[in-house]
Amino acid sequence: AKHTSDMAPSKVVGNINPEGPGHSTRIRVGRNIDGYGLSPGITKQQRIDVENLMKKAFANLKGDLAGSYFPLTGMSEKIRQQLVDDHFLFMSGDPNLKVAGMERDWPEGRGIFHNKDK
Repeated sequence: AKHTSDMAPSKVVGNINPEGPGHSTRIRVGRNIDGYGLSPGITKQQRIDVENLMKKAFANLKGDLAGSYFPLTGMSEKIRQQLVDDHFLFMSGDPNLKVAGMERDWPEGRGIFHNKDK
């Protein structure tokens, strides 16, 4: 069998109850950008290049998708602690991430984006 992806939003249907208890969701994604490998296999410069691509993409988000990007490099302690307290930012040091090569050149080329409503 061959897997076929169809990401057309018009074809996504469901029965979400607006009165339900859900207020927000968090989505973590793995990305694959043409010309770049995934995080364990890219160089520091490639990671910075991907971050710059993403910053451009974030700047084009409009309406309720618009928000702020917080680069880890140069982040103030006050903002870092607020993001940790809000459960948006994880701490480095996870042994599994280290073994997988995900923390190389930490924190270069990394950050977090969220809309104004978080």
